[in-house]
Amino acid sequence: MSAVPIIPDAPQEQPWHLPSRGRVAMYCLILGESAIFIIFVVAYVFYIGKSLTGPTPQQVLEIPIFNSICLFSSSVTIMLAERHIEHNRIKQFGLWWAATIVLGLIFLIGTGAEWYKLIYKDGLTISTNLFGTTFYSLVGLHASHVIVGLIGLSLVLAFTITGHVNEKHSERIQILALYWHFVDAIWVVVFTVVYILGR
Repeated sequence: MSAVPIIPDAPQEQPWHLPSRGRVAMYCLILGESAIFIIFVVAYVFYIGKSLTGPTPQQVLEIPIFNSICLFSSSVTIMLAERHIEHNRIKQFGLWWAATIVLGLIFLIGTGAEWYKLIYKDGLTISTNLFGTTFYSLVGLHASHVIVGLIGLSLVLAFTITGHVNEKHSERIQILALYWHFVDAIWVVVFTVVYILGR
């Protein structure tokens, strides 16, 4: 008798689910904001070296290494916070979330200190020359996004402290974290263009 061939079961197709509306909305927001940043970055690059009067980037800009490390580190802390909320470890989530806020605040304070030096010690304002105009526009645009992100992170922390956050909210928290990762990624571009290529 010939053996009957065994036919393996057909693989079960996984049902397709619509992506989260929140994620789609955040991706659309990030796409739109990226387009705005591209315009500002292109303008900055186009006007490099075209200022008719000083000061120039080489004369006044210092590379903000510490501030940048803080901001880049905040992407790590927010990822750790996301992992903890998924497993309903609320206390650990809150600590890493708060660490993200602190790192973001340090970055903002550093930006403010840099602007204070540039304006009051070096005499560089938004109307001084093309460098001043494009510098404050681009770096200021990024700083405004950091502020918006910190407001959102602070609201989540307030809800966490008052006991209104648990693992059911992990999806929403991950969506907000996407925005923060976007802010960090944009700083890579701004840092490279302004403080590396522009000097």
